[in-house]
Amino acid sequence: MHWNSFAEFLAMGNHGLYVWGSVVVMAVLMLAEPMLLMRGRKTLVARLKRQLRAEQAETLANRSASRQSRRNTPQE
Repeated sequence: MHWNSFAEFLAMGNHGLYVWGSVVVMAVLMLAEPMLLMRGRKTLVARLKRQLRAEQAETLANRSASRQSRRNTPQE
């Protein structure tokens, strides 16, 4: 296509609203995707860290309980 002015370029042969609306939507989506992925990754890492801490605390509690039960068991 050939445009005689910048206004004609923006109008895109009376399809400008559709064309530029599509461009804006695509640009917003392309900018949003990496941000959403980073946020999701941070959430996942935080959840995994909490889970690891909980598992470590449970392991320590089990070891502690096991030691206590061995101390309280009469020796033969």
